[in-house]
Amino acid sequence: MDPYSQKQSKRPIFFTAVLTALAIFLSYNLFFKEPEVALVQKAVVVLKGDSPVTGTVTFEQTSKGGPVTITGDILNLDPSSKRGFHIHGLGDLSDGCMSTGSHFNPFGNTHGAPSDSVRHVGDLGNIVSDEYGTASLSFTDDIISLNGPLSIVGRAVVVHAGTDDLGRGDNEDSLKTGNAGGRAACGVIGLL
Repeated sequence: MDPYSQKQSKRPIFFTAVLTALAIFLSYNLFFKEPEVALVQKAVVVLKGDSPVTGTVTFEQTSKGGPVTITGDILNLDPSSKRGFHIHGLGDLSDGCMSTGSHFNPFGNTHGAPSDSVRHVGDLGNIVSDEYGTASLSFTDDIISLNGPLSIVGRAVVVHAGTDDLGRGDNEDSLKTGNAGGRAACGVIGLL
């Protein structure tokens, strides 16, 4: 009997294939897998402009898809008034508040109230000042986010000089801007 004609065991081939697959899997996960992005939980904006309106607003989000809590104080508004409060698409202050672009609207929707199913992502309605011209904010929004494609980080907050009609003004501008008027103060949202 010829010793070279014996059947070779298939075990070495099997183990080699398993080890090769394991090496490819580990290499891919080590070198090519995108790293997990850290969850942004808190951001802030400091507001100022050509008017006396100033303020600081904080945005907090505890989970990636969860609501954003908005808190802060805005000062020197007209006493007992409503003023439009929006996220604008650009974090550009090179020409003051005018260079922040229009309302953040990645879906191309018409303007609306924060509670409307069809609205700009940046439509946060009106803030209300007290008899001293201070608006103390504390509310949540389920549409904006500090994470992912709807992130507001790096975009601008604008406090408008007029009341937002929430898209119910029966004219074309109402469906674009809410007829909220000029831009009293603005700032770029940054990480905290």
